[in-house]
Amino acid sequence: MRAPDNSSLVDVLGVQIAPIDMNGAIAQLADALHHRTKGYVCLTGVHGVMEAHRNPELRPFFADSLLTAPDGIPMVWLGHWQGHTTMRQVTGPDLMLEVLSRPEFAGRTHFLFGGKPGVANELRHALQLRYPATRILGTYTPPFRELSPQEDDDLIATVASLRPDIIWVGISTPRQERFMHRMLPRLDTTLMFGVGAAFDFHTGRIRDSPKWVKSAGLQWLDRLIQDPRHLWKRYLRNNPTFLWHILLQLSHLRTYPSVSSDAAAASSSILHKVGHDL
Repeated sequence: MRAPDNSSLVDVLGVQIAPIDMNGAIAQLADALHHRTKGYVCLTGVHGVMEAHRNPELRPFFADSLLTAPDGIPMVWLGHWQGHTTMRQVTGPDLMLEVLSRPEFAGRTHFLFGGKPGVANELRHALQLRYPATRILGTYTPPFRELSPQEDDDLIATVASLRPDIIWVGISTPRQERFMHRMLPRLDTTLMFGVGAAFDFHTGRIRDSPKWVKSAGLQWLDRLIQDPRHLWKRYLRNNPTFLWHILLQLSHLRTYPSVSSDAAAASSSILHKVGHDL
């Protein structure tokens, strides 16, 4: 799906992240749509990096993406440390609104996959009120598990009948990365975006953080205050461990192997074949 120069990417514990800002992301994605270049987009922060660190099986999902952008401010700080001073945060909720509002994407069609029951339809209504020209062709609320073969086939048939340019996937990390990696070759679409909690942000279930909170790297704390019951274990487990391993990486006391684009492509080919054979 891509063949990046890994030397131009930001290495965060073996996960390669594009040193990009919002305008750069928009330009790359608009070009992909113009040329009908199939691919999926990962927006990753500490959570995604730590999932890939604990489970190396996940690393090809990021390596094989069209774009893995810095969702979390710590990714941006590490990018600056590695010399990419123009790198900026690109969050899933913000990217979604940029794509829906920018003239480069005018006339493109969309499909919403994710959320709890009723959320995708509510999001569709909210986005079409905000951007009346937006064409959202359909929605799908998946179960909180991997789709069955029959559910895969039903989704494939639905997407084939609608042929959306973009599918927005909001089922959290790492499920959404696994889903996009597995399903993109089977779906009649061009781009898939893994935007996590964007469905909840844009339907008002989660309050967005002030800009200064994001810039200070404290969005995780704001999220934790809003939803401590579901998030305290994630942050208690991830944040201290991430800091420890980043210190080891920056001090060159430990190396964290990354997945090359060639290895990711080979992994992708195998996984897709297995998916077709099941």
